[in-house]
Amino acid sequence: MSSPHKLASRYRRQNRWRLICLAGLAGLLLISLGMDMATGTANYPFLEVLAGLINPGALEDSMRVIVWDVRLPYALMALAVGGSLGLGGAQLQTVLNNPLASPFTLGVAAASTLGASLAIVFEQRMPALPHDVLVPAGAFICALLVTSLIVLLSRAHGGGSDTLVLFGIALLFALEALVWLLQFLADANALEQIVFWSMGNLGRATLSQVALVGGMLSVCFVLAMRRAWALTLLRGGAAHAASLGIQVERLSWRVLIEVSLLTACALAFVGTIGFVGLVGPHIARLLVGEQHRYFLPASVLCGALMLSMASIASKSLIPGLLMPIGIVTALVGVPVLIALILRRRSPA
Repeated sequence: MSSPHKLASRYRRQNRWRLICLAGLAGLLLISLGMDMATGTANYPFLEVLAGLINPGALEDSMRVIVWDVRLPYALMALAVGGSLGLGGAQLQTVLNNPLASPFTLGVAAASTLGASLAIVFEQRMPALPHDVLVPAGAFICALLVTSLIVLLSRAHGGGSDTLVLFGIALLFALEALVWLLQFLADANALEQIVFWSMGNLGRATLSQVALVGGMLSVCFVLAMRRAWALTLLRGGAAHAASLGIQVERLSWRVLIEVSLLTACALAFVGTIGFVGLVGPHIARLLVGEQHRYFLPASVLCGALMLSMASIASKSLIPGLLMPIGIVTALVGVPVLIALILRRRSPA
């Protein structure tokens, strides 16, 4: 049996490794940010872009406009949205005790798509509101309404997290059917916009939108870190956590509501982007384990890094063409999802 001294030494080594992993992820994230800003129809030298971020006056006028006004909001939005989805997925996988859970489990993404589609179809009847305000507002409001409906139905039924997930899946199919109905009824211009939205796109991001999503992520991250110890205990089972004084049901509802707000805010500006909230936490878990004071920051960094790299790929796979980023994340996420399913079905 190990002595307390050996156990303490092993614990310190594990924590050092976790800190090294977090620092490594942060470094990779900075490199990916620079590469994202250097990649595009006109490729720029990586070091020159980094120098231009430090000293904008060192860049040529045309290059400064492209880097600062076009590519910087795009690249920062990838980090903010990816980090939001990673944080949401990490918490959902814990409170729902399901490795396949993600922010899309509650149907938030489908609700955002429906809200955006409604705004696009009926945009001509509300000319006072500009397109850049109406569509994100519709996506955000619809996501909040659907989340509230799921919570109310689950509370009225008296079920736990499993019941909430079942309600979310049921509403997911209903919401997708409504989106298809709108596509069937929409004219050619509205149909094109709806399809483009559903594929996910970071190109319409602005710095004000980045600030809003980043602010929401910061608030939710602080709240998540305050409950990191409780979430770590919850990984040992609801009964174990409850025996140590954790109010499991209250904790679960708070997490579900906050994750829904975080996801709705992130997706309101970029459309449907899947699998980041599923894959990012699993990568973080492999690197730092289940201790949430390390797992939550790692999930944010992994989600942000995954979407940033997907942003680079979306501009690089087909030269001269910006591929919708939702396609890239799906191409990466589907094989990982299949691997997770097969792993769960394999005998112990």
